[in-house]
Amino acid sequence: MMVQMSKQRTSPEPQQCCSGLSSLLSPRLFKALSDPKRLSLLARLAEARRPCTIGDIAEGSDVDMSVVSRHLGLLRDAGIIRCVKRGKEVWCTIEKSSVVKALRDLANALEACCPDEPVHGEVVAGRSPVRNSRPK
Repeated sequence: MMVQMSKQRTSPEPQQCCSGLSSLLSPRLFKALSDPKRLSLLARLAEARRPCTIGDIAEGSDVDMSVVSRHLGLLRDAGIIRCVKRGKEVWCTIEKSSVVKALRDLANALEACCPDEPVHGEVVAGRSPVRNSRPK
């Protein structure tokens, strides 16, 4: 009598270096950065290189001041900008250090977690194409 033993396939354990990656993928940050109007307003604030009022940021924009204010509120809630009310005006500045840290931490985690390996069939200079290793 012959007994055939089957090999159980187990999914590989996630690498330790990748364990914190999901905590760096902040939906709030990426949602705030996903709108072209918000990016335009953020670029305008960055290019000013100084704190600006909501009116300054809205100036020359093709959207209403209330919409600009709402967009800036989403950027503020995501920690991308800081807004301070002084009298009747609200002054905004970019939270450069927190934005840079968040993006740098994400970039570092991706580099540690994702090897620079070619995709199946991709030819890399000096190397043969990667073939699918699954049996047929």
